[in-house]
Amino acid sequence: MCVECYVDESRATPLLNPLDCLENHMQYICGTCGRCICIEHDPKRGLQRWNFPFKSLEIAKLYLRTADYSMKRPCGIYEIEGESGRLSYKIFADDGDVRLYLKRNRGKACHGMSPVFIVDEYREYAGTQIRKLTPGEIERYMSER
Repeated sequence: MCVECYVDESRATPLLNPLDCLENHMQYICGTCGRCICIEHDPKRGLQRWNFPFKSLEIAKLYLRTADYSMKRPCGIYEIEGESGRLSYKIFADDGDVRLYLKRNRGKACHGMSPVFIVDEYREYAGTQIRKLTPGEIERYMSER
């Protein structure tokens, strides 16, 4: 597992429309393994990719490093249950953010109120970059997937 971005596969992201994401969005480029993670801010919703719910813990882990980097501290992945019993996974900076989310979303619950995954401490890593990729970098990254 990469110590910086918490994932075994260095080309696991982007998941949805990878070419479009790499061409048009800001990327967190892992200084350790080179994995690109979308860190684009959506001005319409005021959110980054890591703010959205994920279908599985494994998918949420793919985006956790961008949350940690954005908040400059370890964020946690929490299991959220909807009224139908369907589970999703959301990244929050802390328990206070979880409580605020649950207050605004009455049909949701977080049993245990603790993260199902969190790293021990936040660290900065040499070589990390936040930028858009060049066409050559995109081509190489896609060919390595």
